[in-house]
Amino acid sequence: MSKIACVMTDMFEDVEYTSPLEAFQKAGHEVTVIGPEKGKSVTGKQGDTTAEIDLGIADASAGDYDALFIPGGFSPDLLRGDEQFVSFSKHFILHDKPVFAICHGPQLLITADVLKGRKMTGFKSIQMDLRHAGANVFDEQVVICGNLVTSRQPDDLEAFNKESLNLLK
Repeated sequence: MSKIACVMTDMFEDVEYTSPLEAFQKAGHEVTVIGPEKGKSVTGKQGDTTAEIDLGIADASAGDYDALFIPGGFSPDLLRGDEQFVSFSKHFILHDKPVFAICHGPQLLITADVLKGRKMTGFKSIQMDLRHAGANVFDEQVVICGNLVTSRQPDDLEAFNKESLNLLK
């Protein structure tokens, strides 16, 4: 069983949170939602999903977690404006821990400046940003590069969940 940190705030893509969360929990992994403020409820951009923040970023230590999960939507763009989330995310790449980022999730990693030479994908509108950050971008369902698993959009969730779980075995 792995301890997975999920970083998010309001405007996350509902299904890009709920589908992997369900897959991780079904496989026996523990997911902690880390956001700006403990106890605050955040709402997905579709308005279908709310999640309670288990731990505020100010009290979170990346060293306490085995893996990082970054759902897409507008949440990653909002989070990357906060250096605490950037540093927290950077820790996982620098320590070669599994990172699962879907859709706009890689935006947080762009700001962390840890993508040079990495193979990855993301939502179509951020693929050029990924290239400018030094990543080798592929327009594929799921791309695995070491401990980094990325996907483009909700249609890719089945492959994303499968490869993320494979990495946790």
